Amino acid sequence: MSTREERHFRETDAQSRFEFRKSQRAAFRAERGLTEETVRVISADKGEPEWMLQRRLRALRMYRAMPTPTGWPGQPDLSGVDVDAIVPYIRPDVEVRGGVRDWADLPEDIRDTFDRLGIPEAERNALSGVGAQYESEIVYQNMQERWAEQGVVFCDMDRAVQEHEDLVREYFMTKAVPPSDNKFAALHGAVWSGGSFVHVPEGVRLDLPIQAYFRMNSAGMGQFEHTLIVAEPGSEVHYIEGCSAPKYSAFNLHSGAVEVFVGEGAHVQYSTVQNWSKNTYNLNTKRAIVEANGRMEWISGSMGSKATMLYPGTVLKGRGASDNHVTIAFASRGQDIDTGAKVYHNAPDTKSTVVSKSISKDGGRTNYRGLVRIAHGARDAACSVECDALMFDNESTSDTMPHIEIMDSRVDVAHEATVGRIGDEDVFYLQSRGLDDDDAKQLIVSGFIEPITEELPIEYAVELNRLVELEMEGSLG
Repeated sequence: MSTREERHFRETDAQSRFEFRKSQRAAFRAERGLTEETVRVISADKGEPEWMLQRRLRALRMYRAMPTPTGWPGQPDLSGVDVDAIVPYIRPDVEVRGGVRDWADLPEDIRDTFDRLGIPEAERNALSGVGAQYESEIVYQNMQERWAEQGVVFCDMDRAVQEHEDLVREYFMTKAVPPSDNKFAALHGAVWSGGSFVHVPEGVRLDLPIQAYFRMNSAGMGQFEHTLIVAEPGSEVHYIEGCSAPKYSAFNLHSGAVEVFVGEGAHVQYSTVQNWSKNTYNLNTKRAIVEANGRMEWISGSMGSKATMLYPGTVLKGRGASDNHVTIAFASRGQDIDTGAKVYHNAPDTKSTVVSKSISKDGGRTNYRGLVRIAHGARDAACSVECDALMFDNESTSDTMPHIEIMDSRVDVAHEATVGRIGDEDVFYLQSRGLDDDDAKQLIVSGFIEPITEELPIEYAVELNRLVELEMEGSLG
């Protein structure tokens, strides 16, 4: 990273970057609530083929038939989620559907939003391609020419439905995240809009990440972007996702879905840094299916929302497939961040590792809720789960709720969990080296989350550290 870039990321006021808002301007806005007419209007506005409309309507029927999740031990309170009060679809006022390819062609207010979030800076210096979603649709999409020439496809999902129909029809909510999975997956299937489509041909390995950034600007809206990644055998791709929303008095709902298909011997890394406002409910469904000798990595940081329920899942389908989850959750006053991982070992010689880090302060709550399932016949499978929690005060809470199912005795499974407060002796030691109390505690927290930050490109590691510092401001001492 250059000196200028370091100055940009370290000196920028992160709070003003993420919490600013723009006046609302839209080319099309759906009515509040969820009805069949709303679903038909969304599909018609996008000019979708009949099969996609029928999938939406089927998902709507499933949504209506399913109850809201209740009764889970310690689950976040979802009583404030009122789908009838949200606007499920807002098309921003951009002339080119599917997004412009020249940053200068964006309307000034939208361009300024992403400029302040640092998106064009990252694109110029560290990315193979970038997409930016504003409200319900992608407004900008670009891919480095050298990768496009090798057949890599990186476009918004709406365009993919039109231009890559066979692939989308095969993979979209049919194998990884069907609408029958849960109520919010069904909601997503009915009103999804925007998101990213990535297809990497066999043997192509991208040496730089691609990124998508999702921004909710309007009050009382829902964002339902869909990400579909198909990595053919022997390919490699690193996809980075960023999310944010300003704080309004009305609640917002984010219910995206991510489907990843990792071919034989392929490698996919999916990284996400989410900084929603404290009145956003973040209820996502993410899942990967990994073929023989394929490798899947999930790197995620979750903070800022009122309530989060997020459990990325991986199905290790072929012999020798592997999975790695590394997550951080940060909860302060009025926040309930319920995250974890699901790993299904369905083949022999499969490997998985889960590392979960959580921080809670000012009465906030964090929880690791995980599932490891090893099927009969998955001989020599190995799984390690490590959960570490750090609390700042007696009012905060942190829980660990692992669920492990083992159907074969010839496997190796380990789980460990630790919880504690910042030690006075650690703070004293750092103070003796010249740091004040606040800086000492921030340094301890930075070391605590290092397993996550070291997996990210340096621009995003710096950003994640800055967001954690922002959450800690006013709570130390």
